[in-house]
Amino acid sequence: MTGRRGGRRLVPAYLSTNGTARPSRPQLERLSLLTTSGTPVPPGLPAAQLALLDALREGSLTVVEAAALLELPVSAVRVLAGDLLDQDLVLARAPVPVAERFDPDLLKRVADGLRALKQH
Repeated sequence: MTGRRGGRRLVPAYLSTNGTARPSRPQLERLSLLTTSGTPVPPGLPAAQLALLDALREGSLTVVEAAALLELPVSAVRVLAGDLLDQDLVLARAPVPVAERFDPDLLKRVADGLRALKQH
């Protein structure tokens, strides 16, 4: 799945997903965390799915990180991950929600307290 020096891929991304355009799991987001499940890999798995599983052997990756590592579009990795989820070969965790806005007054009081401790 590597490209040529001119930047054009040897294999179009849609071929890595067997022509599938949409993931079977629409809840997979760009920041969903992917991890291998430890289930034995069945024979005959497509090369792109094997490449994703291989990338996840090093540890958990977000969909975006896996896409960058495999040099595939995020949409293609979402399809591949969805197929692997359907086969129980990968686990996915939703992205951590954005924290509530911080209280600027609380931060100011903490900074003031730290400054006071530093002066003593």
